[in-house]
Amino acid sequence: MKKLLLAILFAATVAVAAPSRKPNIVLLFVDDWGWADMGCRQPAVFETPNIDRLVSEGIDFRQAYIACPTCSPSRGTLLTGQHPARLKLVRHIYNDSPEAGFDKSGHTTQEFALLKTDPAQFPSRNWLPLDCVTYAEALKDLGYYNCFVGKWHLGTEEYHPVHQGFECEIGTSNAGHPRSYYPPYFNNSDVLADEKEAYLTDKLTDETVHFIQTYDKPQPFMVSLWYYNVHGPHIGRKDLVKHFEAKGLAGDYAKYAAQVGAVDESVGRIRAALEKKGLADDTIVILLSDQGGAFDNPPFHGGKKSDTLYEGGARVPFVFHWPGVTRDGSVNNSIVQSTDLFPTLVEIAGGDPLKFKDIDGISLLKTIRENSELQRPGPIVGYRAYEDLYASVREGDWKLIAYRSGTLKLYNIAEDEGERNDVAAAHPEKVAELKQFLAGWEREMAVAQYSGVQ
Repeated sequence: MKKLLLAILFAATVAVAAPSRKPNIVLLFVDDWGWADMGCRQPAVFETPNIDRLVSEGIDFRQAYIACPTCSPSRGTLLTGQHPARLKLVRHIYNDSPEAGFDKSGHTTQEFALLKTDPAQFPSRNWLPLDCVTYAEALKDLGYYNCFVGKWHLGTEEYHPVHQGFECEIGTSNAGHPRSYYPPYFNNSDVLADEKEAYLTDKLTDETVHFIQTYDKPQPFMVSLWYYNVHGPHIGRKDLVKHFEAKGLAGDYAKYAAQVGAVDESVGRIRAALEKKGLADDTIVILLSDQGGAFDNPPFHGGKKSDTLYEGGARVPFVFHWPGVTRDGSVNNSIVQSTDLFPTLVEIAGGDPLKFKDIDGISLLKTIRENSELQRPGPIVGYRAYEDLYASVREGDWKLIAYRSGTLKLYNIAEDEGERNDVAAAHPEKVAELKQFLAGWEREMAVAQYSGVQ
């Protein structure tokens, strides 16, 4: 009898200690969506009730940065946790450019391309190498089923998601942006060619909702919905454009607000599908952008089109909602970077981020669970290879801006978030410290030959 009681107690203890089912994960990645471009930050311009609800129910990371704010590098880093400089993917892939090695059909066998306007003449990749370990491959090994929906922009068909750890891909073309958000969506592509009328964001959302509704596998899933919106061409859904024009917006501003509105509806529909399926309490929803917007980016300076490593181009929305873990209305001012997502996903899935080589981010799991301040071991670096402005270093309140011609600027972001007051002359010791760090980081990344500070 005593042995039986001990066996029952042991079984009960094991049952309590057994880990719960791993959470599903939905990653919503928006293209060219500015930090303030949502109703809860600019209510006079944008209407985003679903995004606002997600922000209010999760952790709003207010100081989140993209390591290289532009299309292809931002995606490569999100997938791998490796900095774009390490990947040698420091510009978007010019898949419509003969100068970059692409033919009229948008294909190439040329691995690297130069850009005439780049003073460093940094060769940037035309695809993400297949030997890079993606979060899909890492999570697959940890028991996840991975579905990819939308924009890839990391190479042509032989480098598509289904060759990088994803079991399925939907709506993925070779294009960096659509021809139109109404059919036919793409040039030189039969992707979604059967669709005759749906707005592209709605079509991708339909497919994502269908995946959720019909998912019947025993293992948890991760859906990566990488929107083409709100990238140009600025073509809003027609009914939403009329709505924002009636509010007083005009031209591309009305179209852009409509594009954001379509993404907001998508967020709401996907969360509703999770609710209907009974999965909402078991699903993490992550929302972020790949770089700042193409229009104004208040209260910051810079954006997609100019001064992109300033706050307006490099700081992005990043919201993390994990039912039962994150607390409503949480705001976190830790300095985080897109390099951090890979190790975070791996640790959430039960893996060890330290087993992966050359990961440049750190896991945010503890910070997310506790909504605590992230103890980052060192500064974060922003890096691009388009023009004279090429690097940024953010450490605490300080931010160094570096140009290949040798100019260095320094800002105190806590006191000057608009980066209007260069204080380099007043703080030469801080400039020297961050310059030295950048020079060492460039050597570590094997990009010192393109430096403006060596």
